[in-house]
Amino acid sequence: MSDVRHNIIDIKNNIDKYLINTPVLRFDFIDSLCNSEVYFKCENFQHTGSFKYRAALNAIKSIPNDFKKRGVITHSSGNFAHALSRASHELNIPCYIIMPYNTPDFKKNSVFKYTNNIIECEPNLNAREQTTKTIMKEKNLFFLHPSNNLDVILGNSSCASEFIKDYPNLDFIFSPIGGGGLIAGTSIAIDCLSKSCKVIGAEPSNVDDAYRSLISGKIETNKSTNTIADGLRTNLGSINFPIIQKHVKEILLVSETEIMNSLNIILNELKLVVEPSSAVVLAALIKNKEKFKRKKIGLIMCGGNIDFNSLKF
Repeated sequence: MSDVRHNIIDIKNNIDKYLINTPVLRFDFIDSLCNSEVYFKCENFQHTGSFKYRAALNAIKSIPNDFKKRGVITHSSGNFAHALSRASHELNIPCYIIMPYNTPDFKKNSVFKYTNNIIECEPNLNAREQTTKTIMKEKNLFFLHPSNNLDVILGNSSCASEFIKDYPNLDFIFSPIGGGGLIAGTSIAIDCLSKSCKVIGAEPSNVDDAYRSLISGKIETNKSTNTIADGLRTNLGSINFPIIQKHVKEILLVSETEIMNSLNIILNELKLVVEPSSAVVLAALIKNKEKFKRKKIGLIMCGGNIDFNSLKF
């Protein structure tokens, strides 16, 4: 445990100068609504607008030196593409992004700020993976998975490290679950740095693979990706799932209506710009507020990259 603790601290120190120590906010309205003390860790204020900049930084700093001249590659249509392109630009390492051709322009443009190496493919997982393999082999690049990579997971741990250091009396931290990288990193950090805080997952009912995976003991998949929380449509991986099994206390499910209601509260009442994936944790708390009443609750707002044209209240 001591070695892991030092590793978590070393990782935070190694990437700290590149990061924003994101603010933690409280709102009387939310405390009253939930009958608890609620602390919002606002990763929507992080560089590139999401926690994934932490993951990208640690991962790209950890690649073998031989690849730092040749570059890295990933497949992503969202926040990890943006994060990795900026991190690679910051560290002067070439970066290649595989994106579905139907990726919204605002997401493509965020990547084009830092690299012109965007390769488009058909909008399915097989095409993304095959195109990545082809370009990786052709250019001898280092592949970084957006969530199922230990250095990615450990980079994500820096968010919870900050959170629990500044607020050591938290009883619970709620993390959204998509590919599993954030909650795995969060749970590692909390296990190392707190004796009492527990990690709770929050997931859309429409894509409840993590919830079902914890029950079955094996990685489950989703038949549908029909959720407004587009950042949570992916499945768990072989590296992060065992970490989640070991350290995550519980996963709570929320409906699409509950997600949208919470997003409406955050945008219109709290005046925070967050993406629907962030609203999932508040939705889970509101739905289960009796269970957590009079507790100190940390909510990770995972990102703020939102396409307002896609939302209909």
